Amino acid sequence: MRILFLYPPFYRFMGFYNRYFPYGLLTLATSARNHGHIVSVYNADLNNAPVDINVSNLADHYDSYLNSFREENNTVWKEVENTITSFQADMIGIQVYTDFAASAFHIAEMSKKIDSKCVVVMGGPHITVKADEVIKICSDVDYLIKGEGEQTLNELIDHLVYGTSKIDTINGLAFRKGNKVFNTPNRDLARGSLDVPFPDRSLLMNEKHYSSEDLGLLMTARGCPFKCTFCVTERNTRFRTVDSVIEEIKEVQKRYGTKQFTLKDDTFTLNKKRVREFCERLIFERIRIVWECNTRVDSMDEPLIKLMKKSGCIFIKVGIETGSERILSSMQKKITFKQIKEGANLFKKYKIHWTGYFMIGVPGETREDMEKTLSFMYELNPDFAYVGVYQPYPGSQLFRDGVANLLVNKKMSRHDFFNMPPNQYYKANPTIQLDIMSETEFKEIEIKIKTAFYNYNKNIFRLLKMALAKFPVYFNNPRNLLADFKKYLSY
Repeated sequence: MRILFLYPPFYRFMGFYNRYFPYGLLTLATSARNHGHIVSVYNADLNNAPVDINVSNLADHYDSYLNSFREENNTVWKEVENTITSFQADMIGIQVYTDFAASAFHIAEMSKKIDSKCVVVMGGPHITVKADEVIKICSDVDYLIKGEGEQTLNELIDHLVYGTSKIDTINGLAFRKGNKVFNTPNRDLARGSLDVPFPDRSLLMNEKHYSSEDLGLLMTARGCPFKCTFCVTERNTRFRTVDSVIEEIKEVQKRYGTKQFTLKDDTFTLNKKRVREFCERLIFERIRIVWECNTRVDSMDEPLIKLMKKSGCIFIKVGIETGSERILSSMQKKITFKQIKEGANLFKKYKIHWTGYFMIGVPGETREDMEKTLSFMYELNPDFAYVGVYQPYPGSQLFRDGVANLLVNKKMSRHDFFNMPPNQYYKANPTIQLDIMSETEFKEIEIKIKTAFYNYNKNIFRLLKMALAKFPVYFNNPRNLLADFKKYLSY
């Protein structure tokens, strides 16, 4: 079977930079390839010439995304159409996140117009929590894969190609039979271990358009056990073996000359014993790389940070979320201001460049709470600070609370997806961010805080500090310095 895995365009329409290749989609493709099929992964959102990288202002550009669906000769959609046509796929697999669901629906419709016999499959976070909705409003999709897709997809392909197993015995699927919609039980996930192939980057259709740094993306685990109310991540956490991770690093380093690796686990330091083993392997085997990760301030300690630094860790990103203890408690983040400050001090002590992520517009938040967030950011003095506006994502506790309080709609129509800006999806009143604050007042404080964060990050000394942290990367490949300089100009 010829299978085209497709990551829909989104940031590209607005001139923004989507740095990484679609790791999860490529893992699926590698699994299908290993199962004997001809596969390719097309990232339609790859943008090598961004005009802006300040994603805090992304919502200001949503009109460009929505207008693309009404532009008959839009160059991005023409590229997508030509790619689908030339590949001549028997199956197209589309990854779906809530923000770009309309883009995925548009690709499904396009695929069926090109070849009505082509099987269209969708998966991803939005499908996992909204399969019932999508199967009803997107008539062009044949199958939806809920949750992790490797085993489900291979069983579905076997059914379609060889007639093995009945369709309703394959767990993790939603599909139609006539006018009826069927949902099979969710697939049980093995606990503890994560036994999936690491992605073969040569399957990327536009492989040569990525930098060596971009191709250094890794996922060493899936899931997160914490229950933050704004998050939709799978709670069942599973880890790849350290052997598997080291093997992938060596393979990527050998093939692409990659010096910097990005570990995109939700909380990389969740299993400290595993992280110590990883760091010790890098040191013992003299694998001379630099790397970055995401973590939580309560999932690390000084000996671990010291070892991480010794093994090449140069960047750490952590979610701070808010400067209001009341809001932090309502988010069920389960961290304290004391832990946050201790973490910040450790990063500074060991000279690890760190980014703090913050959020405003959370239900129940007041102007005073948001002002506290800005003050707390200045107090922590991170090397880089990002602030975003809360969105009610399906599957999160805050989404369920919003539905119960009539602030969030449980469902959306196809028309809604194609005509509403993504930051207004599912909101009962799209123009209101907080029920205790007028639209005008919220917009005023939003602009104030985003401007303050922008000016904070734009400081030349902060940018020089970041450049110094990445010196090994620039020394290894000077083109990365030029690429980063261009990004700075677009910021």
